[in-house]
Amino acid sequence: MTRLLPLLLFAAVMTLTVAYSQLSSVTPEELGSDLGIQVFNQLVKSKPEENVVISPHGIASLLGMLQFGADGKTKKQLATVMRYRMHDVGKILKKNNKVIMSKKNKNKDIVTTANAVFVKSGFKMEVPFVSRNKDVFHSEVRSLDFEDKTVASSTINQWVKNVTKGMIENLISPDIIDSTLTRLVLVNAMYFKGQWKSRFQPENTKKRNFNGPNGKVYQVPMLAQLSVFRSGSTSTPSGLWYNVIELPYQGESLSMLIAIPIEESTPLSAIIPHISTKTIQTWMTMNQKRVQVILPKFSAEAETDLKEPLKNLGITDMFDQSKANFAKITRAEHLHVSHMLQKTKIEVNEDGTKASSATTAILIARSSPPWFIVDRPFIFFIRHHPTGAVLFMGQVNKP
Repeated sequence: MTRLLPLLLFAAVMTLTVAYSQLSSVTPEELGSDLGIQVFNQLVKSKPEENVVISPHGIASLLGMLQFGADGKTKKQLATVMRYRMHDVGKILKKNNKVIMSKKNKNKDIVTTANAVFVKSGFKMEVPFVSRNKDVFHSEVRSLDFEDKTVASSTINQWVKNVTKGMIENLISPDIIDSTLTRLVLVNAMYFKGQWKSRFQPENTKKRNFNGPNGKVYQVPMLAQLSVFRSGSTSTPSGLWYNVIELPYQGESLSMLIAIPIEESTPLSAIIPHISTKTIQTWMTMNQKRVQVILPKFSAEAETDLKEPLKNLGITDMFDQSKANFAKITRAEHLHVSHMLQKTKIEVNEDGTKASSATTAILIARSSPPWFIVDRPFIFFIRHHPTGAVLFMGQVNKP
């Protein structure tokens, strides 16, 4: 009798029903980010008053790696939810990954993303799975002895720590690994460091009130500056208005976008479901104007179990040991995904941002207030403009 073996996945850093042919104006990176945004929607429903931070790009990368090894209904579910076929867009994803990590910005903005397959010593994988992941995702293969769970987890954690410049530590614990059954651990790790194009001066940072959920008030350091930013107001289809501002980084290919409801009585949960990469694209048409920005100096860290959100979106079979089909990884044994986790961390201060990892609103002409004050719960996105990829996003209830 063939044993059923778990396949472990970890996104360490912390981006769907229409056919791809009908979305020619949407890049594969945006499709992947849309999936991540939908995962985010699932997460914040259960954590409305907590900080939630993920990397949509990290989630999409890991699922893309998996799709190369999936077959049958398992592959169909991944293709349906991700909305693209790997053989159609492999070259585009390869090119986009290269663009995202481009060093042509003279290291003003640093994006490092790395993928790895840690495989049990002696375990043979199908050559196309290894070669395609290496070609598209630059995924390296490392042999590991899972029988010593402590050493195995330590090796993986050290790899992640190195890639994320020390920001992500202890991604996995030894008890996640099954010394007898674990065959593969797939890991995506991402690191981002960006300096603001318009820097916040430290002498302008003052402690101010931040009004959290349920009437909680926090005294937090607030960054402040008067400068020219792209900003404006827009609304959900149901007429709930919110303000948006773009804070570009020096390299200009990346920006942080912040959205906050105009009315204090409007919860974040009322606007989040309406945001997609297409919504964010409309934000980029906002006019630039002189704005006084007040923004909390914040850091947020979250460890997320992605299994239930993905199952809710329709990716179910790969987690079921009786239904999972990863025949394109190996035909010798039956694999299924036992865990899929993501750990993400972000820090925002006067100089810029360090982050490590995974229904369209129409802009309406309406005058933007001269002040953009972020003194209550807000959502943020770190977007790579050339590809449309959302590298990181989060909900901040307590800076």
